[in-house]
Amino acid sequence: MAVMTTDRPQMTLEAFEAIAITAEREDVTLEFINGRVGVKPVPDGDHGEIIMWLLERCLQQRPDLRLHPEQGLRVETYRSGLARPDGSLVPRRTFAGQGEWSDPSGVLMVVEITSFDPDTDRRDRVEKPVAYAQSAIPVYLLVDRDADAITVHSEPEDGRYRSVVTLSYGHTVVLPEPVNITLDTDELKDFAR
Repeated sequence: MAVMTTDRPQMTLEAFEAIAITAEREDVTLEFINGRVGVKPVPDGDHGEIIMWLLERCLQQRPDLRLHPEQGLRVETYRSGLARPDGSLVPRRTFAGQGEWSDPSGVLMVVEITSFDPDTDRRDRVEKPVAYAQSAIPVYLLVDRDADAITVHSEPEDGRYRSVVTLSYGHTVVLPEPVNITLDTDELKDFAR
């Protein structure tokens, strides 16, 4: 069995971009992280409600910022990688003129909401925290629907987040600098399975 690494990726970044454009026309989202193609499932209704819940809280507390759903980012400082987080929190107009795959340097926080598929553990809990930390994104917020919990990754250093805090739904979650948003997560209990 061939082992895929960033030294021997499945394909070139250019080949992936061509396939990703075609896949989006078919309602499938692809990502390219650690030299591997990943398939991201189409979000369900609860997933959409959670992203809208978060968008509302961000706008209420930080009207100077925008939470962009599904904006493609070029991630991983030392490798070629393309991710499409469920949300990217940025100052107004950060993505203006950047196209489909944007530079992550202005991103203050990325958000992922787990999907109920077998790939979510590796994708959202293992690979993406590393890719986002390597890209120096200050905060990675994971809404973990399997665990009914929120995990806040912060303080990226040497390709890892030094601080990782997990709280179950119902707790107050403080998103640290530079985000500075407080989330009352009680409403997320409505989306627990």
